[in-house]
Amino acid sequence: MYPTFNLSTSDHSNLSDADNLRLQELTHRSVKVSIIIALGVMITLGNIAVLMVITSSVAGWSRNSRYFLLSLTAADSAFGLLVMPLNLWVSLLKDYSEGPDAFCHVVAFCNATVYSACMYTLATISLERYIAVFYPLQYSSLMTRKRTLLLICFAWCFPPFLLSPITFPDGIIEVHFSTASLVCNPSYSTNVAYTLSLTCLIFFPCSIVMTYANLRVWCAAKRQRLKLRKYGCALRSRHNVAARVLVPVMAAYYTCWTPCMAVMIYNAVSGSSVPEWVEFVVVWLPTSNGFLNCIFYFWINKNFRRKFHLILQRLALALCPELANTFGWSTTSSAQFVSGILDNNNLVHERSSSVSSTCTLLSMA
Repeated sequence: MYPTFNLSTSDHSNLSDADNLRLQELTHRSVKVSIIIALGVMITLGNIAVLMVITSSVAGWSRNSRYFLLSLTAADSAFGLLVMPLNLWVSLLKDYSEGPDAFCHVVAFCNATVYSACMYTLATISLERYIAVFYPLQYSSLMTRKRTLLLICFAWCFPPFLLSPITFPDGIIEVHFSTASLVCNPSYSTNVAYTLSLTCLIFFPCSIVMTYANLRVWCAAKRQRLKLRKYGCALRSRHNVAARVLVPVMAAYYTCWTPCMAVMIYNAVSGSSVPEWVEFVVVWLPTSNGFLNCIFYFWINKNFRRKFHLILQRLALALCPELANTFGWSTTSSAQFVSGILDNNNLVHERSSSVSSTCTLLSMA
């Protein structure tokens, strides 16, 4: 926990190093706050744009896929709308009140819950992708609406159950506010067993599911691509869709989450802290995954971009027709034709509408 910086004559020699460290961290506070705010704005704006599109029908996305992606959007939006404001608020309060308090425990619980819900949601999306690709005929019976909603409920309800001990000030694990990362964090070294159990129940299972499912889907898409090329059915200029989608998704996941988990385990086992900027980066790096998800799961999809442009055109025509005419956006028959194609995608079969199959398998068979 935090030492009290009472610089009396007898304690000055003992506390000077800790005091200097805190002063050094506070000098970087404005830079850190600016980075956090900029990241929060990017995440919020990106997910608002995503929400505008997936609340309506998008060509190539089934109802179940939209449920999972709405859950992912909610988890990513929580980074910018809940996690960042709460921790910045606590960082302001801690200028005047040192040490842990009940509110800091609640903030730490919210942080951990949003982080965990995001990982579980990513795992459920990978599971849906796997089922859509390898069990196409059974997809409708395996991924019913009820089971889809149950998976989403599990992704949001199981983490609070695991993390509930963090909310109690006198519970099984202590919480402190870190001036290095400007975050309310559990003191992992105060309960090593609980910390390791969290990683074994959250990070490692989600990583295993995502790695296995996406690797199998990537191998299946590669085999299909080679088979089509062998029989001359594929265009040589066609991009490797599976690699373009799955590789960035997995690379972003491990880049954003692995350092945070590694430092968490290191702090728990060794009881030592990492350098100031290392702690700041690894703590806030997972939140950047909330912005990268907007790119890899949404913006990289051509149908999503097309629908987003159509929505922008409709908004511009409704709010500012002069601006729409400037950009050449008008209610022509071609725009109405595109709108009709996009809005009638519910007629497509569930498997072919799945975001997993359209993103990873070659459609030029």
